[in-house]
Amino acid sequence: MILPIPLDTFFNLSWERKPILAQRRSSSYNNGLFSSHDLDRIVRENYIEYSVNLDVTTYENGVRETHNAEGRVLASVMWDYYQNGCSIRMLNPQTYSESLWKFCSLLQEYFGSFVGCNMYLTPPGTQGFAPHFDDIEAFVLQLEGKKKWRFYNPRDDSEILPEYSSGNFNQNEIGKPSFEFVLEQGDFAYFPRGTIHQAQSLPDCHSLHITVSTCQLHSFGKYFEKLLPMAIRSAFKNNLGLRKSLPPDFFANIGGIHADSKNARRKQLTTEVKQFLKDIIDDAPIDEAADLFAAGVIHDYLPPCHTQEERNCMIFTTGGRWNGSGVVSCVTLNEDNRIKLVRREVARLVKGDSNYQLHFSTENSKVYHGYQPQFIELPCEMIDAVKYLFNSYPDYKRVGDLPGSDKDIKVDLANVLYEKGIIMTQFPISR
Repeated sequence: MILPIPLDTFFNLSWERKPILAQRRSSSYNNGLFSSHDLDRIVRENYIEYSVNLDVTTYENGVRETHNAEGRVLASVMWDYYQNGCSIRMLNPQTYSESLWKFCSLLQEYFGSFVGCNMYLTPPGTQGFAPHFDDIEAFVLQLEGKKKWRFYNPRDDSEILPEYSSGNFNQNEIGKPSFEFVLEQGDFAYFPRGTIHQAQSLPDCHSLHITVSTCQLHSFGKYFEKLLPMAIRSAFKNNLGLRKSLPPDFFANIGGIHADSKNARRKQLTTEVKQFLKDIIDDAPIDEAADLFAAGVIHDYLPPCHTQEERNCMIFTTGGRWNGSGVVSCVTLNEDNRIKLVRREVARLVKGDSNYQLHFSTENSKVYHGYQPQFIELPCEMIDAVKYLFNSYPDYKRVGDLPGSDKDIKVDLANVLYEKGIIMTQFPISR
């Protein structure tokens, strides 16, 4: 996606720091990802709904407007909007495009965070959106035509890597551009969240691009929102001092009206509070919080997009089927089958009070959070084998060689994971 920029250069110099541009001079570089013809086909073949799947927008004379109708988008009406100077934004086209689904699902394995995209089709010489900044790391891939982009520096430090996107800005609020360029077909640009931007198609041609996004609400701060409440609950349970009542004179010495006081009792109490904080942090359950955070990420994920070779070794193409008179070709894994996780990030193990939950993405919807979180509960005697599979990825392991002394438990685990599409076999299973 970022070639010819070296990976280490990108992450050391640009990632979450500053925009970067790759003008490839290869109009075919992004071919096969998506096209205007794909948009037309998707709208004709699917129930695409205004405001849910697609927006019709303009930005003229400093005014941003949305022109969405109600209900289903009809292709002829969409193209009439376009002919009248409206931009078309399709939200999450990977729901309907297998090439974008595959592209995004592979990228989310790399980033360890949900990867999605939006599509933008802009008529010649027009602009569809006001200046703004986003809450995602953005990768812009120019698929057709050309577009002129303008980037602006954050107005203050609070807008650097912001938690949430901005509203629309007026031109007089953002100053002069810090970076201007034209993206041509096949080119790529990246900009960090918080980068104020606007883009306009050139007078002589339309523009089609996708913006690939990742790392939304995926910061250390969001992880600490999971960790700190867990750390306090754990410390409250294990530290007797935290369960003791506040001293009678606590509020007589601690609080805003006492902040400038230098008395010895205030110093004693603040020292005690800081020690409790240190105790809480020292015993913080950093792994358990990471597992809970990751379980949420698993729910965010697109389901894996499998190759045909992978599917031939998975539950999707093997197992029982009806032959006209009965069920045939039932498949059950045994201790001689060799297995591995289908993807490194396909699942996450979360410890409960008496057992474990294995959260997985293989049954997720391609619509963001279209289904409830998917997980299976596993008894403690299966957990060493599960960890072994995670730590062995991408190597195949014989079911009988998984940790544990009970071969039936190992075979049962393999079949449970196989039936959920979490693992694949090294070779297709004979029917």
